[in-house]
Amino acid sequence: MKILDKYIIKSFMITFTSVFVILFFIFVLQGIWLFIAELAGKDLDFFTIIKFLSFYAPTIVPLVLPLSVLLASIMTFGSFAENYEFAAMKSSGISLQRAMKMLTITIGILALVSFFFANNVIPDAQYKFINLRKTIVQQKPAMAIAEGQFNTIGSSNIKVDKKSGDNGEFLEGVTMHVKNNNMGLGANTIIKAKRGVLTSEDDSNYLQLELYDGYYYEDIHPKNFEDRKRLPFAKSSFEKYVVNIDLTKLNQAEIDDGNITSEKMLTVPELKYTLDSLQNSYNKDVMSYADNVVMRSDNIFRKKNQNTINNVTPKVPNANVSPKKDLLSIFTPLERKQILEMAKSNAASTEFSIQSSKTDLEGKTKNINNHWLAIHEKFVIAYSCLLMFFIGAPLGAIIRKGGLGLPIVFAILIFITFHFINTFGRKVAQQDTIPPFLGAWMASLLMTPFAIILTYRATNDIGIMINFDWITDPFKKLFNKITQNNDDNN
Repeated sequence: MKILDKYIIKSFMITFTSVFVILFFIFVLQGIWLFIAELAGKDLDFFTIIKFLSFYAPTIVPLVLPLSVLLASIMTFGSFAENYEFAAMKSSGISLQRAMKMLTITIGILALVSFFFANNVIPDAQYKFINLRKTIVQQKPAMAIAEGQFNTIGSSNIKVDKKSGDNGEFLEGVTMHVKNNNMGLGANTIIKAKRGVLTSEDDSNYLQLELYDGYYYEDIHPKNFEDRKRLPFAKSSFEKYVVNIDLTKLNQAEIDDGNITSEKMLTVPELKYTLDSLQNSYNKDVMSYADNVVMRSDNIFRKKNQNTINNVTPKVPNANVSPKKDLLSIFTPLERKQILEMAKSNAASTEFSIQSSKTDLEGKTKNINNHWLAIHEKFVIAYSCLLMFFIGAPLGAIIRKGGLGLPIVFAILIFITFHFINTFGRKVAQQDTIPPFLGAWMASLLMTPFAIILTYRATNDIGIMINFDWITDPFKKLFNKITQNNDDNN
């Protein structure tokens, strides 16, 4: 039995290693294409490019590893069935379940290694990747801004018409859109300049952008809600204007399906510690926003209505007349109109404050959900290796095809389904529609019954039998009836 186990494990590992290397190389090439704008034409030395790709490579392992296990399982067990090696095992009293036993232990060890990799190696690689990109930008500041397109850097969008100089530090035709983070109203500041200069220091986390001969436009948001309908703005010209760009926000960019954000650079204990702080901050903000809304409404009402209420002389109701339920009825029509207008203005101001607070809280909720997803995904990577093995191994034994033909078709279809459900669950969980646990494990939970069914059918030699008679029988009966009627008429 030891010889047989060694043979099965050796066959699987050879196939798995070959598939993993090929897929890994393909995804690395995709990464080169993804960052070609940052690597090409920057006069970077070969060693820096190798470091750049080396720090990026670990991020694609969670995508390549489950697919490699799935494809290798289908190919290995399909080859065993195609070459009648399983038939020889069964004739010797060795079941498929027994043949998979030692390989299952091997995949379990691989799953543990993948969890360690996701929890320790990938966060460290993400951190170094971010720092390397920042270092490259500091050495060549113009790399942060591509020519002829808007570039999102922190809270600003920057576009330049032309760059010149040894490092592209001299800019012409600069346009900046600065977002208002507090108001949540998009870009309300626009800066246009004829030329600019980018400078940086090695020990600084900021780029300095000096703009010359330009204009500064800023939307004004009056405190009075009614005045905002006039859309007032301020305009000024300048000969020189200095803008500092935070490099720590430069690298918040899409890499594969998610953002390289702080949660992806943390281990499980660090994520739990951060989550505790984020949740406490969120709870305090909720209470603070609620208290502010109540105090704001009370203060505005007292400030705006105090003079009116004090100057109003309510009608003294007649003792013989029954009291009215409507409080406004005791005021004159002019006084009622003033009170209603003040109440309307107060309600509009409060609504705007609530909407602004809601946007801020939604961002904090999404950040908390992202941290929970980061925790669960480290475990999902390990479980997906076992899941793909118990889908691929029985499926290969059932279809009885090895090589790179039919197994690749099945592997791609299954993995695309798994990846689509996983991505969908993550996006929905980020919006707080479903719990982060369900979003991270949705694909695994849906695919687990499929793995159990395949394993059961393969170990009991049932095979894949799908009965479509319930669909075809009505059409067959209709066709036979039409044919019989034609024969009777003839």
